[in-house]
Amino acid sequence: MWYLVNSLVSPKKFFHLSSKMIPWLTALFILSFTYGIIGGLILAPADYLQGNGFRILYVHAPSAFLSLFIYVVMAVAAFSSIVWRLKLAFLVIRHSAPIGMGFTLLALITGCLWGKPMWGTWWIWDARLTSELILFFLYIGIILFQSAISQKRSGNRALAILILVGFIDIPIIHYSVYWWNTLHQGATLKLFTPSAIDSTMLYPLLAMISAFVIYYAIILFLRMGYELTAIDANHHWLKE
Repeated sequence: MWYLVNSLVSPKKFFHLSSKMIPWLTALFILSFTYGIIGGLILAPADYLQGNGFRILYVHAPSAFLSLFIYVVMAVAAFSSIVWRLKLAFLVIRHSAPIGMGFTLLALITGCLWGKPMWGTWWIWDARLTSELILFFLYIGIILFQSAISQKRSGNRALAILILVGFIDIPIIHYSVYWWNTLHQGATLKLFTPSAIDSTMLYPLLAMISAFVIYYAIILFLRMGYELTAIDANHHWLKE
């Protein structure tokens, strides 16, 4: 079992698999993003309370979701690096952190733009906004820590521990709207109960979230593939 897992995440297996997947992922991204934009900006009706101002949801919600999703991916990679010493774990962390930081910044900016007309202010020290800001600083800290590592093996282990400790912010962000009295609205999408959002608004939102996840996968595969070609340029499997 261990041999199978190790072979599937080896640089050679990953490089060949990701190279084959990127064209398909690109096509899926174009389809999802196109439908999401058209459905969200044109087909979906205006919200009965927020009017057309709600349409920033189609950028804000996917960005916020990706900010959490990418950190979860990094935490899984960090755990895998400690327990199973997977070869590509730190490549995933290294190239996911800047992407996650970008999506977190986009979520904060769009949240401010949405908050101004709805709340009358650009920023409040709301539990959801504040915990999301902490996540942004976590990403910055991880990126700076990576650049400051001098002893690779011990530094990588310390980085993995830092990521796992910072993971505590993820459930805080998710449940902040339930644990504290907050202006931020509750979850738009729910796993175990029907969503209150109308289907004409829901499907474009799901398409945009899918498009953002696929975009992350494409960029991650490209960045990791480029580093693998730089590090292992003399390996015979790359020449093939």
